[in-house]
Amino acid sequence: MVFSHLHVHTQYSLLDGAAAIDNLYKKAAKDNMPALAITDHGNMFGAFEFVSQAWKNTKIIGKDENGKDILAPQVKPIVGCEFYVVKDRHIKTFTKEVKDERYHQVLLAKNKKGYENLVKLTSLGFIEGMYSKYPRIDKELIEQYHEGLIATTCCIGAYVPQTILHDGEEKAE
Repeated sequence: MVFSHLHVHTQYSLLDGAAAIDNLYKKAAKDNMPALAITDHGNMFGAFEFVSQAWKNTKIIGKDENGKDILAPQVKPIVGCEFYVVKDRHIKTFTKEVKDERYHQVLLAKNKKGYENLVKLTSLGFIEGMYSKYPRIDKELIEQYHEGLIATTCCIGAYVPQTILHDGEEKAE
């Protein structure tokens, strides 16, 4: 069976990941993974290192019309981010009764436009949505910058799993 890990935290996910990018690639190649995604919390600080590492480990996938080798990464890099999604990124005042309710959401870039939109979302999370230590985005931004992105149900901290836990499967559906 072929497996690609699409939710991996690196050393750039503060307090949540410790994996060095070069070690991730070595492990993915050893396990014959065709692809690997990094989805650090709220940031894309490791994206350049991640893609660069992929191109350090290439394989020949064919020949071009001139007979020259066509190279591709041994393990395809997929750039993503695990965002903190809130109802309204502009709200920055909370109380014990009205908490900063955040849900996790993994978004993966499926093409160049998706990468550009990930960059835009992470930037706006820091510029417009920052509260405490969390760069937050909201559904309004996701709707505006959704092109080229793939969303997953993520982890237990995401909206769908939390809705299942608190309100049942029917509500989550």
